[in-house]
Amino acid sequence: MQHITISLPDELLAAFSSHGQDFSRAALEALALEAYRTRKISAAQLRTLLGLKNRPEVDAFLKDHGVELEYSLEDLERDRETHRQLGI
Repeated sequence: MQHITISLPDELLAAFSSHGQDFSRAALEALALEAYRTRKISAAQLRTLLGLKNRPEVDAFLKDHGVELEYSLEDLERDRETHRQLGI
């Protein structure tokens, strides 16, 4: 694992801290969200990167940050077939 160091002026760090945010976590989440939005990482990679427990936590995180879920027509058809097979 690699670590990244970011140098910020004190007033910018103070601005983030004044809202009660852990700047390191906020920076990680911002980086992860942008990578997901631009399709550089998958939802599974986002979950791992942020230490989320399961897909519903990923979905909630994305919803909280105004990110649309990637759900294609193929995903819908695959889910429909799974439901048919399960008798749901």
